Order: sequence, then structure tokens, then C-alpha cells
Amino acid sequence: MTTTRFSDTYLHSITLAAHDSPRRRQSRTIHVTTDDPCQRLFNAIEMDSYVRPHRHRNDPKVETLFAIRGRFLLVTFNDQGEIEEVIPFHSEKYQSSNDSGVGVEIQVGVWHTIIATEPNSILLEVKAGPFNLELSKEPAPWSPAEETEDGQAYLAQLKNRLGVY
Repeated sequence: MTTTRFSDTYLHSITLAAHDSPRRRQSRTIHVTTDDPCQRLFNAIEMDSYVRPHRHRNDPKVETLFAIRGRFLLVTFNDQGEIEEVIPFHSEKYQSSNDSGVGVEIQVGVWHTIIATEPNSILLEVKAGPFNLELSKEPAPWSPAEETEDGQAYLAQLKNRLGVY
């Protein structure tokens, strides 16, 4: 049996890949196959990465996110695209007195996006398997597509509303 060590070098390699990615994020799976009963992956997300609001209703599984490095905002929306809740969470390095926590659990069917508020931020995502790419995400119909000017404008508008720069 092989043991994998998630060293600083390993994590740094993911953030370097995110810097070079047009999406400004990079995921790296830990699980062996998409059939594994527990799907696990690291996701390096830069501050200018637009994660299109989406939900997981067609493949109904709870999604759990832990901040490994950096700081994040989980933003949830109602069906019309109005902000319902903003939940900050962060790695232990950013521990504060407001008890914002190191992770979040997103229930099935909740529209959401993630915003990194610190460079080189990394999430650990955990979700039940198996993984089905076609069913995994339902993009919000009121949100623009990723890797578009409209998507970047939407992210800028959202960050401005939330006071994130």
C-alpha cells in the first residue's frame, strides 16, 4: 500500500498550476477513480477565479469544503440569483475571534459559489461517490458562463457588493 504525503511542495505545485490556468484554479484528485465511494480533491483557487454559481441537485450529494490554505467566502443564492448567505471560512493561519471556521458543508440543491479572498488559497473538497461529470453541477441560469468577459464582470460585481477587493 502506498502512502501519499501532501507536503508544502505538493500544495505549492497546485497553486503554481492555478496561476498558469486560464480559469485561475486547478484541482488535483486524491481518490483513485470516479467510482470511489468517497471523492476527494484539492482545489487551488486564485482571487480572480470565477466559479460559476451552481448547485448539486441532479446528482444529490452533500459537498464539504475545508480551507487548507488561505481564505474563502461561500456565497449562497436563492432561485432568482439574490444573495442569501455569505459564510467566510479560512485555514487555521487566519484564526480570528469571530469564529468563522475552517470549512463549510453545502446541502443538496443550494445555489452557491466560492470566492478566494487570499492569493494561493486551497480547498479540500469531499463528496460521496461515484462521480458523474454530466450530473455533477447544474449551472445557475441567471449567471454568466466561466471564462467569459461577462463572467469576470459578474465576479467583480459580486466582490464589490461583498466588499472584497
